[in-house]
Amino acid sequence: MPSLTFVLPHWLYWSSLVLFPLAAVFFVYRERAQRDAGRANLFLAYFFLITAGFLGMHRFYLKSRWGFLFIPFFVAVLWTSGQVRDGREALSLARSQAEHAERVLTHAKADVASGKAGAADRLAKADADAVSARDNNAAAIGGLVRSNNLARIAGILLGIVLVGDIFLVPGLVRRAREREGQPAPTDVHPLVTDVPVTPVKQPLAVFRPVDWLVRVTGELVAYWAVLAVIAYYYEVVARYVFNSPTNWVHESMFLMFGIQYMLAGAYAYRDETHVRVDIIYSHLSERGRAICDIITSAFFFLFTGTMLVTGWRFASDAMAVGERSFTEWGIQYWPVKLAIPIGAALLLLQGLSRLMRDIAIATRRIG
Repeated sequence: MPSLTFVLPHWLYWSSLVLFPLAAVFFVYRERAQRDAGRANLFLAYFFLITAGFLGMHRFYLKSRWGFLFIPFFVAVLWTSGQVRDGREALSLARSQAEHAERVLTHAKADVASGKAGAADRLAKADADAVSARDNNAAAIGGLVRSNNLARIAGILLGIVLVGDIFLVPGLVRRAREREGQPAPTDVHPLVTDVPVTPVKQPLAVFRPVDWLVRVTGELVAYWAVLAVIAYYYEVVARYVFNSPTNWVHESMFLMFGIQYMLAGAYAYRDETHVRVDIIYSHLSERGRAICDIITSAFFFLFTGTMLVTGWRFASDAMAVGERSFTEWGIQYWPVKLAIPIGAALLLLQGLSRLMRDIAIATRRIG
């Protein structure tokens, strides 16, 4: 199989963190607005064909048993790729041994020329070892060529089957929709975000923009988890099918999840999903919990304020020196560190909104 040499450009990485959640939200809203939402559709069929067609996932999505036809071809690709990997290792070893044998032979010839004792015997042995090493090297080269040819044939056969399905997918989708029939009509298409895990208490009117900003930010960065699935999927395929492990997937996802952790903190605080040790709090009345939150908010604002100030110092220093990672990928660090003060600011605003709401509850102005 051919090698993959793709390295994710930095501009594409940062732009995907912005554009992918927006595109995901658009497709989710559009799909849920359709009357036949949930039925087989052409977009998903082609998506599965492009991303996992070598396993026949597009056929399985359309409930076609012909998907099993792809599995033997994929197994052949995996096996031949393993043979190529072993052939490369064998060639590397044989080449090293051949080079060593040639050096020993050169030294033995020099000893014979200088008339050293026993040099003729050493030359004969070195010559025999060199001949054997050359034969092993030639055999390793031939074995690698055969393995490459087998891998190429397996890849071509799998590619032919996939290309054929590119033209067959529209008909497959049409027949799948005919088998499914028409869905039951409904006028309600709720979004996942409309049904939170825990009820969210409404903020005061003046803080509703803050609540909206925190909610939108949290929901957008949540789609980054899908990006991680796609990236690690690419890494697995590149490593085990094409023998081309990446030097950017792990670092890019590690940094992405760090940014997500900071930006989604306010969203988790809004929905009260942070982990807490609850011994007395849940037994209090609503007004009692509000008073408890007001008292303990001093520690919250102390923490978030410190994180905001120190985070901004980290980010400004990184921007000033153009800090980059020490890895081969060399990604910029300042956008990652900038997420610390931004996340702290969102958390601070959400905390202020909650504090004002708790004060209103404690003073019986609402509820």
